[in-house]
Amino acid sequence: MKPFRQFRQSRQFCQVRLARPARLARPGRAPRAAVAGVLGGALAALALAAAPMPANADRPADAERSTYTNYVTRGYSIDFPDPAVMRGKDGQWYAYATGGPYDETGQTGSSYKIATSPDLVHWRKVGDVFPEGRRPTWATATTGFWAPDIRYLNGKYLLYFTVPDTTTSTQGFDPAIGVATAPTPAGPWTPSDQPLIPARPVGGGYDTVIDPAMFTDSTGTHYLYYGGFGTGIWVVQLSADGRRAVSEPVHVAASRYEGPNVLERDGWYYLFGSSANCCAGPTTGYSVFAGRSRSPLGPFVDRLGKPLLASRAGGTPVIAPNGNKWIGTGHHSAALDVSGQTYMAYHAIDRNDPWLDVSPGFTMRPMNLDRMDWIDGWPIVRAGLGASQEPQPAPVVLGEVDDRFEDPAATGSAFTVPDGAMNVAGPDQASDSGRFARLSGTTTALTRRSISRADVRVEADLRVPGDGADGPDSSVGVVARAAPDGSGVRAVLDAGARQVRIEARLGGQVQRASVSLPPGFDTSAWHVLALEVRGTTATADLTDARLGDPWATVRLTLPPGLDRPGRAGLVSEGSGKGSGKGSGESTGEGTGEGTGEADNFAANQLYTPVTRAVPTPKPGPVDPAYSDEFDGALGDGWTWVRPDPKAQVSDGALRWPTQTGDLVGDGTPGLLLRTMPDGDYTVQTKLNIDLGEDVERNFQQGGLIVYAGDDEFLRLDVVAVGPTRIVEFGKETVFQGRRSWGGGLIGAPADTTWLRLVHTRDPRTGEHRYRAASSTDGSHWTWGLTWTLPADASPRVGLVSQASTPATTQKYGPATSVFDYFRVSRP
Repeated sequence: MKPFRQFRQSRQFCQVRLARPARLARPGRAPRAAVAGVLGGALAALALAAAPMPANADRPADAERSTYTNYVTRGYSIDFPDPAVMRGKDGQWYAYATGGPYDETGQTGSSYKIATSPDLVHWRKVGDVFPEGRRPTWATATTGFWAPDIRYLNGKYLLYFTVPDTTTSTQGFDPAIGVATAPTPAGPWTPSDQPLIPARPVGGGYDTVIDPAMFTDSTGTHYLYYGGFGTGIWVVQLSADGRRAVSEPVHVAASRYEGPNVLERDGWYYLFGSSANCCAGPTTGYSVFAGRSRSPLGPFVDRLGKPLLASRAGGTPVIAPNGNKWIGTGHHSAALDVSGQTYMAYHAIDRNDPWLDVSPGFTMRPMNLDRMDWIDGWPIVRAGLGASQEPQPAPVVLGEVDDRFEDPAATGSAFTVPDGAMNVAGPDQASDSGRFARLSGTTTALTRRSISRADVRVEADLRVPGDGADGPDSSVGVVARAAPDGSGVRAVLDAGARQVRIEARLGGQVQRASVSLPPGFDTSAWHVLALEVRGTTATADLTDARLGDPWATVRLTLPPGLDRPGRAGLVSEGSGKGSGKGSGESTGEGTGEGTGEADNFAANQLYTPVTRAVPTPKPGPVDPAYSDEFDGALGDGWTWVRPDPKAQVSDGALRWPTQTGDLVGDGTPGLLLRTMPDGDYTVQTKLNIDLGEDVERNFQQGGLIVYAGDDEFLRLDVVAVGPTRIVEFGKETVFQGRRSWGGGLIGAPADTTWLRLVHTRDPRTGEHRYRAASSTDGSHWTWGLTWTLPADASPRVGLVSQASTPATTQKYGPATSVFDYFRVSRP
């Protein structure tokens, strides 16, 4: 069996060895042998950052929304794998990626890239994370760096990074995870002098200690998730500063997963993981799945209740190849725009142009960006449509009123200050914030214009200097739906009481809801307070950097009468002293003691959530001319490619012991096939295969096959891979003279698994499209990726039972695939 278990595709990839069979392992993401001198070390010098965002943008609500087209790193870098994205306190977006080339010639590149953007869709070079002279001392001289994770914790930037080749050994793959700090997102980055998570010996090699992802929960506890296709995903608790592990690792996902990311939403913790081979060129089936738990430590289960840690590991699909040009859609990070909409930044591969021009086999993975919806409590990209190829509405990065407080005159034109004083101060010498707003004493500053809709999101970076030294009532916050009579909704960071509070003010009455800040939260450091008001519900989130890991969340049901548009703004309360004009208007430089400070203010219409997923295919009536119930004997219409006499019909089923031959590569096992009808159709079978659980029975499998030739086929089957059991949908093809195989995963298998393939034709190209699904009860289906075959192919569809290794057959004997039926339905 040769699906996505191989680490080596060509001499450019680092050679990786695991103690376990590495079917789920990927080729090295940062080749050790240089491609035209690209990947040996830090090659790019620090470049100028993107032009700063305007100090103030006050735009009409009906302003035309711009569009973008994937991939978003076009013009900057053809390769930007494993992207981690965050907005800095300077108002710019920053992205970090595994090292690689900038263009298809491979002449220039970086060992670890930083890019910047004003809008998430136009990116430009910043430079290297680790230029020469700043590399980790425990990294080998020739290694690249993988899978970064960017965080901002209580005023400090942290970058968690993977070193695939360390000085721990000389074997070439002994990965470990470190952490680096910097005063700004652009650097300079100072790496830890030793690994945060050291290399972990397993058997005769090392485990996949890769792909870090940090997360902070509402108790103030910091966690680091990491891992890959060796033993799966693990989590450790971190110290208060995020730089040390202070607990033993906890296992949270099986070895089918890597590239973790965790988000909290509505009291659930969502663990995302990528699965399948990341880098198989035109047959890369990499996809993202999710499970959720009420605890950051799990157990995580999918929407069907299947654990992510089980041998038959579950996972709810979030994004998978959908039949357009984008395949290998995975290893992501998530970001919020100022409307509150979640976007997924992920890498993908153009299946028509997957490789470097100078090095076929080096898979290029630029960065894509797409909307991520939350439907029925689960994340899914574009309601199930997956990666976009056509122009899409761009993220909203400027609010209807948007102020970075770099220009006092612009601030004065955007805000009116009926009470107290608000001044533009700075620049901030302690951070990259630049200039900011200082609110003195008890101040209310409101936008001069109302936000166009009642459903609104208002956010700002906020802090209280001195960690509440102004007194117990020192607070700063944001306002929504404000009216001239003083009514409205506000979310407040109260440094003295150490809480986040929502207040609804109407007719002299005030309703409140609050939640305490956890230990370790520094109110004197910049944090993002976001107030979302939808209908009669107000929600406030307090985060470090809008990355889905709130320190605190509080909700309040609003009284009747507040469900209407109004102005947005900033508020403070306390005893601070400041200089103002006395008229309440915004002024220039502030002096004296300020109660609260704000930056990066944005007020905008709240996004409209997508609440229904794209409908999944429904099979039509069964066509008996193309089907077989296996009643008594093999029915008419079947043909063999290399007959296997051990396949026999008995007791109402086709029983077929697994062969040792594997069709992938040079294998020549037997195939049982049928000619399919013209047009659209669905193929389904009910399969029982005795693979057991938790033991290694590599790589016994049985299922469906779509066959256009020994080097042009698709295969959907239940497979044993090390200790795990998966439903895999794989493809083999010949592209530019090279044979390529790769697979993607569907749902968890069971003792009995239903498999389904839906065939359609691309109306533009005529290509055959096959979308796969699996079920463990025949009623609830998990829908996965789509593979294509050429328009001029005449595929037959049938059954396979194969790929048991000689060692597995000798130890366990062949597994027996029992097919209850083979049914073809048509619309």
